[in-house]
Amino acid sequence: MSTPSSAQPLPQIERRDPLWTRLPIVAQVRTSVGVQRAMLVAGLVLTGIFVLLAIFAPLIAPFGFSQIGDADGNFPTQDPPGAKHLWGTTVGGFDVFSRVVWGAQTAILVIFVAVILSIFIGVALGLVSGYLGGWLDRILVVIADAVYAFPSLLVAIVMSIVISHGQSNLWGGILAAAISITVVFIPQYFRVVRAEAIRLKAEPFVESAKVIGASTWRVMGRHIFRNATRSIPLIFTLNASEAILTLAGLGFLGFGIEPTSAAEWGFDLNKALSDATAGIWWTGVFPGLAIVLTVLGLTLVGESMNDLADARIRTRGKKSAPKGAATAPASPEGDAA
Repeated sequence: MSTPSSAQPLPQIERRDPLWTRLPIVAQVRTSVGVQRAMLVAGLVLTGIFVLLAIFAPLIAPFGFSQIGDADGNFPTQDPPGAKHLWGTTVGGFDVFSRVVWGAQTAILVIFVAVILSIFIGVALGLVSGYLGGWLDRILVVIADAVYAFPSLLVAIVMSIVISHGQSNLWGGILAAAISITVVFIPQYFRVVRAEAIRLKAEPFVESAKVIGASTWRVMGRHIFRNATRSIPLIFTLNASEAILTLAGLGFLGFGIEPTSAAEWGFDLNKALSDATAGIWWTGVFPGLAIVLTVLGLTLVGESMNDLADARIRTRGKKSAPKGAATAPASPEGDAA
C-alpha cells in the first residue's frame, strides 16, 4: 500500500504594491514612522496650503494686491482687522489678507524659476566638470567655490542691482529675484553632481559602456546623469525654503518687487517696521507668519525626505520582528542611493 506523498508548498508569487503607493510623496509617507511621519505630514500640509494659496489666489483674495479702494471709496489706512478687512490694512491702504495671499503666488513663481534654472545649469556644469575633469574642472571648481564662499544674500543683492537696475515691474522683478537666487544655488547642485560624477565614472557599468563604443555624451546622459541626480529632489525642497528667505530678504532691504507690480512678503515687512512701534501689529505679524510657516513646511518635507533616504534612519523606531518569524529576503538592488 503506497503512502500519500507529502504536500509540496506552492511557490509564492511576488506581489507588487499598487502604483499609487509607489509615487514619490506617498511612498515616503508609507515608509515613515513615528516622529518622522508626523514631521513629514505636517510639512506636506503646510506646503500644500502654500501651493493652494498660490494657485487659487484670484479666487481666495477679496481684493487685488495693489487695490486701495472699491465702490465705497478708498480703504482706510492702518485699519485694524474687521469684517471687511479680515487682517486689517497697511499704511498704504492695502488689504493685508489679500497681500499675503497674492504673495504666495509671487513666491512660488520665484521658486519655480530660480530652482529650475539652478538645477539645469548646476547639473549640466557638474556632469561636465566631474566626468571630463582636466583644466575645465579646475576652473569651474574655483568659480563655484568663490561664489559659494560669499554670503548668499549679499550675492543676491548685487545680482538684483545688476539685473533690475532699480526697476521692478511684475516679471522684471520676479526674473531679477529668481536669477539672483539662481546664481547662489548653482554651486550647490554643481558640487553634489560633480562629486557623484567623479565616483560613477569609475564604476564597472560606465567602463562597459565605453568599451562597447558609447560616446562621451551618451555615457554622461544615459548612465552618469541618471545615477548622479537621485539626491536632487532632496536639495530642491531645502533650496525652495532658502529661496523664500532670500526673496524676503531682498524685499525687506528694498531690492525686491514694488507693491504696485506684485505682492511680496519681505516688502510688506519692511513697511511694517514703523507700525510696530505704534502698536499696529497686524501689518507685520501676518506676512511674517506666512514666511515662517511656508519655510517651516518646506524644511520639514526636505529634512524628512533626507532622513528617509538613509536606510539606518528610515528603520529607526520600527518594531523588530518577533523571534521565529520569517523575514522577507532583501532585494538585490537594496537601498542604493
